[in-house]
Amino acid sequence: MRAELKHILSTSFDNLSDYSPEYEDNFSFFVQLIVGPANAEGEESFGVTICTPKWLIENNKVSDIIVGRHYLIVFEYDYPRIYNKLKRLVEDTIGDTWEEIALKIGRIGMWEFEDYQESKG
Repeated sequence: MRAELKHILSTSFDNLSDYSPEYEDNFSFFVQLIVGPANAEGEESFGVTICTPKWLIENNKVSDIIVGRHYLIVFEYDYPRIYNKLKRLVEDTIGDTWEEIALKIGRIGMWEFEDYQESKG
């Protein structure tokens, strides 16, 4: 089984390909990767913060320690390059089950069902 990137959505602006940050080397925004099994119905959301090193420096204290999970760090805004990188990362992910695939993609973006446990009631 293989994953497919079906959409990339932003809650900050409508069209990522038309977006232009005020500063090409200093920005941050959150996106949702909508991913499902290739050539099949169904999709789930994985959240990723896309930012630059300059934004990280300006928005954190020297004493902060950041774990880079669920961040895509870029040096400039180039939507085609960002899209193609995310597409490759997702679509190179394979597994025997959807859950196995989703756990792997969860290393890139926070899976909407990460740490989910069914109620025992």
